Amino acid sequence: MTDHRRDQARASRVVPVLLKVAERSFGALLVLLVLATLVFLALRLLPGDPAALILGDQAPELERAALRARLGLDRPLWLQYLHYLKGLFVLDLGDSLARPGTKAFGEVGRALGPTAALSGVAVLLGAVGGIAAALLSVGPWLGARREWAHRGILAFAATPLIAFAPLLTYLFAVDRQWAPLPGDPDAGVAGLLFASGLLSIPLAAQVGRIGRAALLDQARAKFLDVARAKGATSIRVWVVHALPAAFAPISVVIATQLGALLGGAVVLERLFERPGLGTLMLNAYAARDIPVLEASVVAAGCLFVLAQAAAAFASATLDPRTAA
Repeated sequence: MTDHRRDQARASRVVPVLLKVAERSFGALLVLLVLATLVFLALRLLPGDPAALILGDQAPELERAALRARLGLDRPLWLQYLHYLKGLFVLDLGDSLARPGTKAFGEVGRALGPTAALSGVAVLLGAVGGIAAALLSVGPWLGARREWAHRGILAFAATPLIAFAPLLTYLFAVDRQWAPLPGDPDAGVAGLLFASGLLSIPLAAQVGRIGRAALLDQARAKFLDVARAKGATSIRVWVVHALPAAFAPISVVIATQLGALLGGAVVLERLFERPGLGTLMLNAYAARDIPVLEASVVAAGCLFVLAQAAAAFASATLDPRTAA
């Protein structure tokens, strides 16, 4: 009887978790389906002939008809949509128009690596830098000057990436030559770190802003008074005791900023001509490479959904109250 009750108790804990995972997985799939459908409709229902946009208005009608047949544009719209969904399911939307013989998702696969590296390092630098800025803006180490740290956080939080990235690049890479140019193909790890550092600044500013507010809320907690009474240093009080208690809102702001960070990666890649998903997407748009454009936009949506799911899982692990 005891084992039966233990199994029931275990099931009562596991079943709600599985239902929540199933619910969120269904929601993620629905978001991706809506995104894929919008991409499909945008490239087919907008005014103009896609074949004419790709080949030019002066192209012979025979060539346009051949391209429409190659892209399946001569079929009924519903049949095009079913073929498109099948292509997404098997990761095959056809060959690139700009590079015949190369699969569209093959192009996306090659571009995902640089974008994932850029975004991943930026998340790490942004989280660490934002937490450090939050601690400096509330702790006793800067004295009265900690208010300037707070003002710096607010200034960077209010400034778009496109405004300060070229300025900082000129200052550190061109004028002082302390860092390589972000788009230099021979820069290696140093170029990745500098580009990721630029991309991480808006995230660090948001983490610093929310982290400061969360730490100030914890500053009035009794357990910090107990830690000080036991002789804990200021670093131990704020880093070991206050920071873990304030990490739930910090993880939430990281999760909510991931979409902006991926968008910033697209801008940064194009701005500095770095290889990646953003550069591929914009080049495909400029060349009217419909298969690659469809594949890259859907892949970017998948990245966003997966990043949000990972952040939500991390937040729920650190603070189960956020999973409700």
